[in-house]
Parts: sequence; structure tokens; C-alpha cells
Amino acid sequence: MSSEKARSAFGGVLTKADGLPIANPVAAATPQNRRRPLFYRFLACYALLYSLFVAMKAIQSFGQHSFFNEDNRKGHFKKPLMGEAAEKYFLEVPNEESCIQASRQYTAEPHPAGSDRDLQTAKDFLTLLQNELGIKTPSETPIFPAGSLKSRHATLMIPKAHAPYAWIDTYYPVMNTPLERNLQTLDADGKVLWEADLEEHAEPEDPEAHKYSDSVPTFHGLSKGADVSGKLIYANYGLVEDYDALVGQGVNLTGAIVLTRYGGNFRGIKVQKAQELGAAGVLIYSDVRDDGTVTVENGYKPYPHGPARNPKAVQRGSVQFLSMYPGDPTTPGTPAYENATRTEGLNKPQIPSLPISQENGEKLLKLAKDGWNGTVRLNNQVDEKVMPIWNTMAIIPGYIKDEVVMLGNHRDAWVMGAADPTSGTASIHETIRGLGALLKKGWKPLRSILIASWDAEEYGLIGSTEWGEDFTEFVDKYVVAYLNLDGAASGSRFQVGASPSLAHLVYGAALAVPHPTEESKTLWDATHDTGKYFGDMQDVNIRLNAEAVAVHEASLNARDNLGVGVLGSGSDFTIFLQRIGVASMNHGFTSTMTDAVYHYHSVYDSERWEEMYADPGFYRHVAVAKHLGLVTLRLTGSVVLPLNTTHYAYELESYLDKVEDQAIAHSTDVNVDLSPLRNSIHSLQAASQALDYEKFVSERELKKILKKWHKKGSKLRKLRRKARKAYCKMLKKVFGKECHHHSKELSPKTQQEEDSQSRETDADAHVQVDLRSEETRRLHPRSHPHSERGENRKERSEMMHGFALHSGFEPPFQSPYSDEHTCGKPVSRPHFPMPKILKAIKRVRAVNQKLIAFERGFISEDGLPSREWYKHLGVAPGRWLGYGATTLPALTESITLDKNSTLAKYEAERLKRLVDKLVETIRV
Repeated sequence: MSSEKARSAFGGVLTKADGLPIANPVAAATPQNRRRPLFYRFLACYALLYSLFVAMKAIQSFGQHSFFNEDNRKGHFKKPLMGEAAEKYFLEVPNEESCIQASRQYTAEPHPAGSDRDLQTAKDFLTLLQNELGIKTPSETPIFPAGSLKSRHATLMIPKAHAPYAWIDTYYPVMNTPLERNLQTLDADGKVLWEADLEEHAEPEDPEAHKYSDSVPTFHGLSKGADVSGKLIYANYGLVEDYDALVGQGVNLTGAIVLTRYGGNFRGIKVQKAQELGAAGVLIYSDVRDDGTVTVENGYKPYPHGPARNPKAVQRGSVQFLSMYPGDPTTPGTPAYENATRTEGLNKPQIPSLPISQENGEKLLKLAKDGWNGTVRLNNQVDEKVMPIWNTMAIIPGYIKDEVVMLGNHRDAWVMGAADPTSGTASIHETIRGLGALLKKGWKPLRSILIASWDAEEYGLIGSTEWGEDFTEFVDKYVVAYLNLDGAASGSRFQVGASPSLAHLVYGAALAVPHPTEESKTLWDATHDTGKYFGDMQDVNIRLNAEAVAVHEASLNARDNLGVGVLGSGSDFTIFLQRIGVASMNHGFTSTMTDAVYHYHSVYDSERWEEMYADPGFYRHVAVAKHLGLVTLRLTGSVVLPLNTTHYAYELESYLDKVEDQAIAHSTDVNVDLSPLRNSIHSLQAASQALDYEKFVSERELKKILKKWHKKGSKLRKLRRKARKAYCKMLKKVFGKECHHHSKELSPKTQQEEDSQSRETDADAHVQVDLRSEETRRLHPRSHPHSERGENRKERSEMMHGFALHSGFEPPFQSPYSDEHTCGKPVSRPHFPMPKILKAIKRVRAVNQKLIAFERGFISEDGLPSREWYKHLGVAPGRWLGYGATTLPALTESITLDKNSTLAKYEAERLKRLVDKLVETIRV
């Protein structure tokens, strides 16, 4: 067949050399083979369709567990709000009407610590947390005695929480309530010449104040019960300088009744110094000279008819020796359990005191200045006993379980407390609503958020102090920062104090919040605002007390170059900052010399006064709520914690400059070389700058890995769309069928119901917690080691999930707690660089731990001289200030107060050792 041509064996035709066809013997033998070409074509087509179908199913199955899946984006696994989008959504939630309603709820009746109404407000706050955070209400109200297994479990299991839960802790401090009180002037024979009316007698123009004017008698919390008499001596503000001046003039205070005016320092310090000098008792009055321009003399009517001071208003308050230690006087350093072993209480006065009105104070002041030689009788009888108080707590778990940001506001008030503390309570009410709204949108913080409504702050920071002493190790190990809110609105000027490491954060957040009343300004601009009551400035006789202005300005000067104040004490941040070393913040609107007079701790701190003068419309309340929320979101959502240690390191040097200036100003003979300490501070500045670079690089590397993988995910999405398009096209062409999405989009209502059910399931799990003792659980564990390792894997994968989301990327796998189909196992992507991502996260986490450790680095276990409860050598309440901060306190006071060269050298060396150790701690 060399002369013949041949075609393909597949149905080909053979021909001779001349082109004529010849028969194919094979084909002729099997006629059915003529149909085989069609069969093979069909088989090939079917195989291709089947391959596409299998591939599509594989991609589809993979996509069901993926945030890259578009259907998941539209349905249950829609990417939650994060970063700026979360902030924007949050800022839309707080509103004035809701804030006003919350304020009216809490100010409806007096609610001093330990009262029945106080307990009801604790329950009301618990209900708020349950409703807004999606917490299922248990059958029994979760109120736990402090020290009980349930109480301890509620806090100690926070790092294991996967859904919000809330509870109430009950502590048992020693407090007092007033019984009989008298203030009289007597002649030489003991005859009563005059007796003061110690009640406030509120007028009916303020209905709530009028109704409850006698419900909480005017007295001092933790004051000594005694009946004493003595000569009257006026001591101005009762500052240590005022007492020193009297002693320098040869005045003998032994057995005297000392009259002082409010202001300049904490009221307890006025009593403490008088007691030290041998006085028999102390009277503290509200002086009109401290009211700035808003006085009757300047043409203003007294409240409730105008903005000036009501002459019968009285400032209640604690006279605890705050500079020694706060909290329950009888359990210093340990929690006030019901069965606690108690001491006598060294921070309680041993002489009686009474607060009195402007009206009564002016009468006694005139007697003192006229040289009256009669006798004053001060009778103060109190009922001192162990009383229950209630802290309401809630946790919002984050992706990182071992980093917690705390928010706190105290709830108790001396009477109604519209400004102090309810304006803060109303503001944090709105912050909680904003966080709850974010939770409903699928948001979850990178770090956990612990919310606290403290009790008995007014008696001496008792609720927060007892909880902090109860859980010191927990706070030290887990708490990143503490954000405090006391009174949110009592005047026109926004004021914020914070650890220097938080200064830029709180400043930036204030720039992002609009001014409450002026559209073109920011909240930070309100730090320069003043009131509107200037009097008749054309009148040359306008009265403004120069001494009062100087005292007021002194408090404003304790600020850094940003304008952020230094924290001393006086509110619930104290134990966190001053004893444990947690970076802290306190903020709110305060009154100025031209604002309506704030009737602090008076029955006139009422809802009417708040709505009429402090913050008409509650715009300031809402601005504070937004500021607190933004600081919280940025602390809990930033990959690298927004703590500026370099600013702190340079502030330390300014503190040291201040020490040198004060040494010169006090003309002391103390001789101490501070240059070694200054050199150590310079080393700290250099180490912090190196840490700044590591902050930048570690976050950049993490985001670089995530971005690279995100691009791979984008390619995968494109491949999936192409494959599905080809599959659908062929399905329609061959079988005449249309493609359908494998899942339906959930409605917002269904989404919310499923989220709620998920949270309720976790809440139920918390109710049924393992309440056995730590020893029992250790000896008889309920979980197998393999399950513990599985739990660790879950936590690790959830943390990576959170880092991805909060870095601005969709995560490389589904969170183990957000998809029941994963059975608790993370579904990883093919070729996901797990070792690289874990290494990058480890690097970021190491940086964050150094940032957290910075504030801890100033804690000395030996504490401050003569007041060891305070352990922070960087800042503390001044020994004779109480509220006001003293920077580098041990060193400063060794020079200015003790005037002791040996002690000053020791304190300089002790501080140098701490700084040197801190340099090594943050070194990278």
C-alpha cells in the first residue's frame, strides 16, 4: 500500500493510488463502531462537566467558611464595622434626649452609698448593661458577696469569656451616717448666744431639692463623733501654708475650733493638719469669694432665682485622710469582705468636723476677725458601722483575651448628685449604648472592655479601691488602661487629666469630637471656654477675689505642653494609677470663675440646676460620652497600643526641672546631685525612641503580610467568579437550568435574632460556670489536656482573626466562635503563611507589653514615705494636697516638706534605679 494514501484510523477512508476508495476490513466486521465517535464526544463532555462541578463544589465549600465569600459578606458573616467606620457609627448613637432621661432616672431620689436607693441604682445599671450588651437576664439577679466563689469567678474568668456578661459585687466597708449635730456660740458662763441652722431649707422653685432638703443631713463622711468646745481660730483655706503662718505668728491651736473655707486642698487635709496641731474640731464653710464674678454683689440673684450661690447651701463630703490611703479605713491594702479582719483605721479623723453654709460661715468669720473671745461648741454625733455597697460590672470580650481596657464611673451621690456623679453616669450610659449598637452590627473589640459602676466613691473612693485591692494581681496582669468619668458636666470648660502616655490619645480624640455648642470648633477648643456670667464689666467696682483666682489658676497650671492635666487623686482612677501602675484618664466639663455657681455636694446639685445652668440641652454630656467612646475604641482597636512613652519620658525631665525650681523657691539647705537621675532619664528617652521605631516596624510588617495574603484572596475570588460563570453557562447550555446562590441573605431582623441567640447561649454558659475552688479544679480537672490544647488553638486563631480585622483586612480564616459549621476549628486557607503571621503578631504583642509595662515601671513596693499605700514614684496626690498632684512625689517632698538632704539623696537614687530598670524593660 505504498501507493495508497491513508487517513486517521478514527473513521478514516482508505484509497488506492488512483484515488478510488476500498473497503475497511475492520469497520466492515463491526458495524456498531460507526456510532462510537458520538459516544466518545459525549463522554468527554460529561467528564468536563463533572470536573467543573466538583471544582465548583470545592470552591463553594471552601467559600462557605471564608470571609472572602461574597455571599457571606451579604449574609450572616458580613464583615463587621472596624476602625473609622466603627467610630463614625458609634458617634451617631449618643444623643441628648436619651442622656436627659438617664439623668432624670438616677436623680429622681437621693442615693447615698449603702442606702436602699443606692442598691436600686446598682440594679438599674445592671439592667442597662444587660439590655444594651445583649446579655440574657438570669433567673436570679447576679449579686455576689465579695470574696465568694461566684464573685471571684466573675472577674477571674474574664480572660476566658466569649460573650458579654454582667454582675454586682457587694463589699462591706465601715461608713457612717449623721445623728445629732449642733453648732453654737457660748459666752463665758456657757450660755448659748447663737445656734446655727444646719439644714439647707431648699426653696420650692427647685421641686426635687425642696422635697428632699432634709433627707440627707449636712455632715462629713467618716467624721469623728464627738462634742467639743473651744476658742475660734480662722485658718483661711486650711492649706499647710496657712497653718504654718498661724504657728509662725505664735497662735496656739491646741483645743481650738478651726474655721476654714473650702478650696485649695481636699477637705480631709484641712482636718488632718488641724488635728496634728492639737485642734479640737474643724468647721468648713463655702465662701462667696471663691465664686468668681457670679455673686450677689455683682448683680446676680442666688439660686434658685439666679446663678449665684444659695447662701444656705452646704457642701457635704468625706474628711478621710486621703493622702494616707483611700478606701475602707479598716482594711487598708486588703478587700473589705463581710468577715474581714479590721483595724481601727488610721485615715479617719480623731477630731469632729462639720460643713456649714456661706451664711453661717460669714457670721463666724466676722466674730473671728473682730477678736471675739467667746467659745464655740461643735457637736457631731454619727452612727459608724459596717455597711454594704454595690459595684456593678460588665465585660465585653475582645479577640485578645489578656488585654483589658477599663471604663469606670461612680454612681453614689451625697443627695441627688445631678452633676456629681450623675452627669458622668448619664454620659457613660450613652457610651454603653454606642458600644451596644456596635455589637449588634457584628463589631468586636480587639481587646476586652471591662465596665464598672463604682459605689461609695463619695466616702473615700471605697468601691473602686476595695475591688482593686481584691483583684490587684488581675489588674496588674491584664488591665492596659483605666478611663475614668466622675462628673461630666458642672460648667463650661472641658478638662482632661491623664498619664502622659495617654496624652496624645485623649488630645486626638477631643479633636475628633465636635464642640458641644459651636459648629466651627472641636471639643478640645472647649478647654479654653469660660462661662457667660461676667457681671457688669463696665463697673469698676466689679469684685473678683485675687486669692481665689490664684488658687483656681494653680490647678490649671499643672498641665503638660499639650494641655493635658496631671492626675493626683480625688476619683476612682487612684488605685489603678497610684498603687498598681495602670495608665489612666479622667475627664469632664468643670466650672470656671464666670460659670453659674456649682453647689457641690449640696441638695441644690439637682436636675433642675443641671438642666438650667450646668448644661442646657445636655450637649456637653453627649460630647463627653463621645470622647470616652472614641478613646475606648482607639485603645481597644489599635494593633499597636496608642501609648506614647516618649512623651512620658520627656515629661519626666520637665518634672525634674520642677524639682530643681522648687528647691530654689523654698530656699532649702538640701544639697543633692540630680545629674545621675537626669542621665538615666535621657537613657529612657533614647530607649523609648527606639521602641517607637519598633512600634512602627512591627505593625508595618504585620499589615504587609496581611496585605499580601489579601491580594491572594482577591485572585481567588476572581477565579471563583470565573469558574462559577463557566459552570453556570455550561449548565444552562447542556441541561437548560439556571444557577442559584447556595445561601440566602439574612434579613437584618434575622441577623439580630441569631446574634442575640448566640450571646444568650454564651451567657447561659457563664451562669453555669465552674465555681469550685482553684485547688479543687487543679486536683480534679474536668477538661482533658487535649481539650485544653484545643482551647488554646481556638484562642490563638481568634486572636489572629481579630488582628486581621482590626488591621483593616478580612481575616485569613473564620473565627472559631462565629461559625457553627467549623465545629470550633479554624478553617485555614491553602498555603496561608501561619508561621509568618504568628511571628508578626508575637512581635507586635511584645511591643504592646513593653508599652503597658512603662507605667508599671514607676511602682515601688516600698511605697512613699509615711504613706506606703501609694507606690507610684512618678506622680501621687500631694501629702498636704489630697486631690492635687505632686510629680516625683517622694523626691519633691523630701526637699520641699522634709528638707532632709539624706532622704533626698536616697529618693533620687531610688528613682534612678527604677528608671534604669525601666530602660531595660522597654529596650528592643
